[in-house]
Amino acid sequence: MIIVMGTVRVPVENIAAIRPMMAKVIAATLAEDGCMAYAYSQDLLDPELIHIAEKWRDKAALQAHFQTEHMKIWAQERAELGLFERKISMFEADEGTEL
Repeated sequence: MIIVMGTVRVPVENIAAIRPMMAKVIAATLAEDGCMAYAYSQDLLDPELIHIAEKWRDKAALQAHFQTEHMKIWAQERAELGLFERKISMFEADEGTEL
C-alpha cells in the first residue's frame, strides 16, 4: 500500500475558485483503479494551507494516476491559480491497525 501525505498553499484570494476544481479531481481520482482514498482539506488555522491525504493499492496505481487526463488538467488549473510550496511525500505501508 502507498500513502501520500502533504500540503500545498493556495493564495487565499483563489480558494473559492479552486474548490470546484479540487472537487472535480477528487471525484475523478476516487473512481480510478487502485485508489483507496483521496482527500484535500483546508487547514482551520491557516486558510492558504491545503492538506493532501491519499491511499493507493500500489505504486503502479499511483503512477497510472499521474498519467490521467484529469490530472493533466488539474496541473494546468492549479498552476494558473498560483499553487505554491508543494510539499508531498510518498510512504510504503502495510494495511495498518485500527486505533
